[in-house]
Order: sequence, then C-alpha cells, then structure tokens
Amino acid sequence: MNPQKTRWYHYLTLIAILGVALFFRVYNIQAVGYGNLYYASTVFSMMTSAKNFFFASFDPAGFVTVDKPPLGFMIQALSASIFGFEGWALLLPEILAGVLACLVLYWLVRHYYGPNAGLIAALILAVTPIAVATDRNNTVDSLLMFTLLLSAVAVALAAEKGSLKWLLGGAIFIGLGFNIKQLQAYMILPAFYGLYLLAAKTTWFRKFSHLALATLVIVVISFAWVAAVDLTPADQRPYIGSSQNNTVTELITGHNGLERMGQIAIWLGLKSQAGKPDDGFASQPPSNPPPSNQNGFVPQGRPPFPPPNRLGPNAQIRPPLNAPNQPDGPNNNGPMGNETGAASATRLFNQQLVGQVSWLLPLALFMMLALLLRNKWTWPLNQDMQFVLFWGLWLIPMAIFFSYAGLFHRYYLEMLAPAVAALAGAGLMALCDDFVAGRWQGWLLPAAILASAIFESAVIAVYFASWAGWLVPLILFFATVAALGLALMRLVPPLMNVGAHQVLIVALVALLAAPVLWSTTPLNSGDVALPHAGPDIIHQSRPDANFANYTELVNYLQTNSSGETYLAAAQNANTAAPIILLTGRPVMAIGGFTGSDPILTTQEFADYVAQGKLRFVLLNDDRRGGQQIAQWVQTSCNVVDSSLWRGSTNAPMKPGPGGRLTLYDCK
Repeated sequence: MNPQKTRWYHYLTLIAILGVALFFRVYNIQAVGYGNLYYASTVFSMMTSAKNFFFASFDPAGFVTVDKPPLGFMIQALSASIFGFEGWALLLPEILAGVLACLVLYWLVRHYYGPNAGLIAALILAVTPIAVATDRNNTVDSLLMFTLLLSAVAVALAAEKGSLKWLLGGAIFIGLGFNIKQLQAYMILPAFYGLYLLAAKTTWFRKFSHLALATLVIVVISFAWVAAVDLTPADQRPYIGSSQNNTVTELITGHNGLERMGQIAIWLGLKSQAGKPDDGFASQPPSNPPPSNQNGFVPQGRPPFPPPNRLGPNAQIRPPLNAPNQPDGPNNNGPMGNETGAASATRLFNQQLVGQVSWLLPLALFMMLALLLRNKWTWPLNQDMQFVLFWGLWLIPMAIFFSYAGLFHRYYLEMLAPAVAALAGAGLMALCDDFVAGRWQGWLLPAAILASAIFESAVIAVYFASWAGWLVPLILFFATVAALGLALMRLVPPLMNVGAHQVLIVALVALLAAPVLWSTTPLNSGDVALPHAGPDIIHQSRPDANFANYTELVNYLQTNSSGETYLAAAQNANTAAPIILLTGRPVMAIGGFTGSDPILTTQEFADYVAQGKLRFVLLNDDRRGGQQIAQWVQTSCNVVDSSLWRGSTNAPMKPGPGGRLTLYDCK
C-alpha cells in the first residue's frame, strides 16, 4: 500500500474532478428529454399503482412488464415522485450514480496506491465517453456500475481484514445489482471470489465457508423478487416482457441470458449456431394464459402528476433491435455499420466500440503487467498484488465476454470503465514513483505514454480521419514532450524531484484529449434510446419521429375514445410508449418490446375488442405478413383515414419497426 498521505490539495483536486464529472453529466441535460421512452413509460406506469411498481409494468393497465428487473426503475420512480415526472428527475439517479462512482473509485485506488493514483483513476472515469453518455440517460447501467463498485469496496475490506461481515456486505450489493440488470451484475463475481479466496487473511476453511455464506446471500437477494413474481398466478400480474413462457426465470436464461452470450454460448454448447427468428408477432399461442386482470383492469384515476407533454429536442423515438428498413437504426448506424460489430478478439477496437471505452484499454493492460513485474509475490498476497488481482479479474473476463457476446448495446461497456481507469491510474503513478526512485521499471513510463499516444493516433487516423489533422498532432506533441521531459530528468537529476509529477500531467493531456473530445459529443446531441459517444452522433440522421408526430394521433384517439380500457393497441412497446407518456392512458403493446412476445392468441385479442376494452389498433405497414393478430385486424377492422389523425400535412410516422403506421378502428 502506498503510504502517501492525503493532503488538502488532494481534496481540492478531487472536488474539481467531481465537478468535471458533474458538468459532463448535467450540461444541456434538458436536451435528453425523457431519454429512452420505453423505460420512461415504465417508470410512468410504475407510479400509477403499487402493483405496477412491484412488477415493473410497462403500461398503466398492467398488460406487460419491462424486460428488466425493477430496482433501477423503482429508484427512478421514487425520484420522479419527489421532484415530479420530468426528464431530469428520471435522469437524476443515473447522474448521481455516475458522479459518486468516481468518488468510490478514487477511494479504491487511493487505498492501495495513494491519493495521486486515485485522482488519476477518478479523472479517467469522469471523462470516459461511454460513461458520460450512459450517465446522461435513463438506462440503469450507471446504477449497476455504482452498486458493483460499492461491492468492490466491501470485498476489498473483507480480504484485508478476513471479515465475514464485509464479505456479506459485498454479496448484498451484488444481489441488489442482479435486481437492477440481472446476470450482468454477476460479471464481477470472478473478481469478488478471486480476491477473497487468494488474499483474505484467514484460514482456508474460513475462506470457503465465508464464500459459501456469501453465495447464499447473493442467491437469496437475487432471486427473491424472481420467486415472488413467478409464484404469483399469471392471471394476477402482467405478462413478463421479452419472455417466451411468461416467467422471469425464462427471461433471465433466455432474452437476458443465452441471447446475450452469442458465440460464448455456442462454445459452451448452450445453444446451436442458428438462433430463433424474430418476425414481429408470435404465431403460436402462449404457454401460459394471459392474466385475466388484463381483461378487467380499468385504471383508477391518473398518476400523481400532470401527464408529460413534451420531450427534449433530441429525444427521438428509435426502433427496437434489428428493425428492418431503418438505415439509421441501432444495428445499422449509417457508416458505423451495426452497433457492436462482429464477434472477434479485436471487437473492442473496431470503429463502433473503440471510442467508447477502449482509448486507454491497451494502457490499462500494459499497466497491469507492469504492476505485476514491480511487486514481489508473497503468500498471502500483499495489498499491491491484491489490487492487480481484483481489477485484472474484473477487466479480462469482461473484455473477453464483450469481444464474443451476442446481444448487447454500446452502453453496456460502462462495465469496463472502472477497471480501465483503476489500472491506468495506479500504473501511471507507480511507474512515476519508480522513475523518481531511479528503478529500471521507471523507464516503462515514457514508453507506455508514447505507445498509448501512438495507439490513439492510429485509431483516429484509421477510423476518424476528418479529425486526424489537428487531434493526432496534439496528442503526439504532448506525449513527446512528456517522454522527453522524463528523459531529461534522468540526465539532470536535480529536475527529478521538481517536475516528475508535473510531466505526468502533460502526459494526461495527451492521453485524455481524445476521450474528453468524444465525451463532449453527447452534450448537444446523441442517441437517447441507445446512448453512446462519438462523431457519428453529431450529424446523425434519425427517423422523423418525436412527440410532435403524435399530437394529431393522440387528439383523435382521445376525442373518439368511449371508455375503453386501452386507448389503443400497438404492435410493440416503442410505438406505444410515446402515446402513454402523452396521455397517461394505457396502450397495449401486443407483442411486448419488439412485438415478438407470445402474450395473446388471435381469439384472446378479438375478445378484448368484443368486450369493448379495445377499439383502435396501430399497425406497421410492412410488418404484417404472416402475423395472425395483424391479419385479424386487417380483415375485421376499418382503416381510419390518415388525414383525420396525421393532420393536414399527412406526415409519415416511423416510430416502430417497418415503416409508417396505419390506424384501424375495430368498433
């Protein structure tokens, strides 16, 4: 452990870094509006009743749930209950989680390598592009990352003291993380188990018994809500969104499990090379009947706040994953290709992902090796080796996973950011100390600075050539100045004690220039449905769909509604969400998030209409072939003249997969 004391100027610097983190996360935040409308509608609906709050219902009628566990959205709902249902109130928990994550990371790194290393790590995390973009959004990844960092604090103290109490505290946070984003929280388990098993100052028997108890705590907290939901009769709760058999268990193992693992699941023999098709609507009856309360529930009153009536100027309605005919959709972002690129060992360095979190990834890996070389192996592991072990077991398995995973979005990469920042910050300061002390390892510092700068310059030159003309010379200039400055100090020893740390600041200017520039891109624009950073979002064309497109539609639906339970039905949640947010009324997402959930049979849907609980249906024009409910609507309902609900301009509406919408009246 670094014995360096924390001075007053360290605290001032930390406050300044937290201020930088806060600035990047709140500047022009009103432009984000309600962020991802699928999640915003879920929070809105959760605030309408205790039942919707517990089950995380996407719609006020409790028809179908969101495809995530509820804890993250519960926190957003509590924030909105306190401050009112405004966009910034939904984003506040994520903003605070992102800023506080920098503070927690500072403590974790300072605890082992001193305050200077902690400050560098906190700064790197504060300006990591994907962390900035994600923390400015209502996705729950920021809350997950913060929760896992708290678990890291607990397990670090547990290993240091051989303490069961701290270990169980860390297990509690992992269980809570599971209730934010399910299996993604378990990505910390290699670091959690590895650190305590190899570093805890206690006997082997106690290590295994302590870890067994911690595992029990993780399982109980993780699956308490899962058990409560799956044991609730299906007719007394919403359908579990994105599941194929109306259970959270299947959601965990399917949509949020094997579908996310991609090539890894194939290697492990967990699924075949061919995946299941996603054709919009289910053509087979569900294995469980739909909840009867969906047929009889009538919303009582309105949420305890005025209905939303606006979005920020950049709050776009985006199609769901794999939406066809959308040249700028999430898996076909213009010149960026699909969102994550093909699975491969170099995926984290492709054009789509390299600018999100990988700027300093080679440096972090290099510093991990350097820290291993400069420390002596002892048993039990000394604290320096504990640090390398923990962050190495955090970084490497996650990097491998994202290199070969299937269904994930760029903002998931925020999970890598703490480890990259911790290893880079600790390594830079450790090698700087070696350089000042005259040890041979110190020469690795200027080499690492130059190598990292050359890597960043190559990335810019290859993928973002329009920025290379001025950014590459800037990076190489400051990196060269830093490297030459360090070499000069070796030739003129009196300079060593004066300027080594100041030269390191110059090196940070070089190494953080590109990440900082990328982090500015979400401040005035950006994809609010699938947040990320980079030049592609500055001039990114988007579908012509925002709340203004829905004004005439909503007016028509409300004017002609005659007390139906559902104001309308839509094929998927992305089409339904803006109508829910504008009106506060239930809108049925027939097939859940993507439209593929087997929630209703055609007969059950027809019963909704026959019983007067549903009248209007929105269908996407080119997503109807072979879909039984859509075909029933086409043959049994009347097309509503588009001039009545699109206004005089008859502007096309493209909020969902497959082109413009058609409104049907089934009365």
